[in-house]
Amino acid sequence: MKHKTVISALCMLLMVMAPALGWSEPLTGPEILEQVDRNLQPGDLEMYRKIINIEPDGKKKEFVLWFLKKDRDKVVTLFVSPASESGRATLRLGDNMWLYIPNMGKPIRITSMQSVVGGVFNNADIMRLDYGVEYEVADLSEDEGRHLLELKAKSGTVAYDRLMMWVLKEELVPTRIDCYAATGMLIKTLHFKEIKDIGDGVVRPAVMETESPLYKGYRSIMISANLKKRSLPDEVFTLNYLERVKDLR
Repeated sequence: MKHKTVISALCMLLMVMAPALGWSEPLTGPEILEQVDRNLQPGDLEMYRKIINIEPDGKKKEFVLWFLKKDRDKVVTLFVSPASESGRATLRLGDNMWLYIPNMGKPIRITSMQSVVGGVFNNADIMRLDYGVEYEVADLSEDEGRHLLELKAKSGTVAYDRLMMWVLKEELVPTRIDCYAATGMLIKTLHFKEIKDIGDGVVRPAVMETESPLYKGYRSIMISANLKKRSLPDEVFTLNYLERVKDLR
């Protein structure tokens, strides 16, 4: 009985001393995913994104988008360049997406697997919500010193049925994501590069590249810059406001 009492007392002492000694419980899969989302898209924000589509012959086409995010499921993007696309805007509310084209009347519905810029990135990649909104953690393991999360789509409306996400343990940002269809076919791979500290304790990659076995020889690159926290009213994230989004820049 004395031995049990001593062991119990030692366990309690270790629990009390653990924080001071720098010990902590391993993160769970949902906790890792939550931190990944916080680093990639830290709250309500604005930023610029340059998308570069590269064809097999080396030909390039570039777009610059102004990206606005509110809460976890509201996204607006505004085309800044090229001039031929200027003024176009997109809206995403959860699973629903629209494209506004000046002088074309009402915004038109678009889908997650389409692409407003062509190339390998689809609309779900460009107007991405927090991963935790669309996916739940099915499995957590380790691979080459990184966390490996297997994510399963919460519904059939999500662009990818399953994701395999490699996450740096210290920075808690992804380095690679393999995206799969419900059939098990690999649709594309996303590579995250140039991880930087952007302040306020947020560390995130500035560059995301992708290639796909469905588009052999094609590549797309997305470069993020000038990320700032910005809170905007819900009115901005409505269909009626899309033609006025340019006035907020």
